[in-house]
Amino acid sequence: MKTLVYFGYSLGWKIVRLLPEKLAYGLAYKASDYLTKKNASGVARLRKNYARVRPELNPAQLDELVRAGMRSYLRYWIDTFRFPSWSRERTLSTVTVTGEEILRDALARGKGAVVSLPHAGNWDHAGAYFCFTGAPLVTVAEHLEPEKLFRKFLTYRESIGMEVLDLNSRAIAVLAQRARAGKLIALVADRDLSKNGVDVNFLGYPARMPAGPAMLSVQTGAPLITAFVSYTDLGIHIFFEEAVEVPQAGTLSEKVAAMTQVVADRFARHLKTKTVDWHMLQRIWIDEDFKARA
Repeated sequence: MKTLVYFGYSLGWKIVRLLPEKLAYGLAYKASDYLTKKNASGVARLRKNYARVRPELNPAQLDELVRAGMRSYLRYWIDTFRFPSWSRERTLSTVTVTGEEILRDALARGKGAVVSLPHAGNWDHAGAYFCFTGAPLVTVAEHLEPEKLFRKFLTYRESIGMEVLDLNSRAIAVLAQRARAGKLIALVADRDLSKNGVDVNFLGYPARMPAGPAMLSVQTGAPLITAFVSYTDLGIHIFFEEAVEVPQAGTLSEKVAAMTQVVADRFARHLKTKTVDWHMLQRIWIDEDFKARA
């Protein structure tokens, strides 16, 4: 099965790049509509997540939002498969940014910066933008199976200019070194993969988010900046917000918890208006009493 998964992704990287662009995206949207209609497990989970973000929607409106969300998700994958063929000019010209000076000013001070963002839009495109404009970033990646697939994604992101660390027990220590060296640390942080995350109130329900971004900020002095990436007709828009304030009092754990809650609140606010670009086909909330609407 793992070998089939690897060959599936490998074929995607090869074949999708050979197709005319309009045809590639058109086929992807047809596939996403089919998957939405079949209500596969990932689609069902996306529907549950969207229902919590937008509880005011009726069933028909929620169905349309899920359909659009799956199209956005498939757009991400076609982007990923085709991205190695994009020119530097195309990558840069298809990005707009709000609050870019927040990040640039932080990096100019030489203390590094930690950017926390959710699984929204195309974060690889955003990363490439900063790598191409003089701010190469460091990030982590979940270790995928099979190993060949993990290495392929590593090579893909490193070709953009990122330094990618394996998500393991040493990752935080290495990230701290990079932050102290003035580097840009970018971490997708709306889902905890370590099982040692911070409990937060996320859109009114209990969830758990990674402690890493806030921990790095407190320990290294690098500001914790939040970002949200959403799709536009031509590419992506990146929205930065001011650094999360480090509490003056409290233990390290208490400071990290307070800062992570601020991050969760900011993510929630953006998701209310950009729900369609949140590619979260996994479980987020940790309570068990939630039942998806039909």
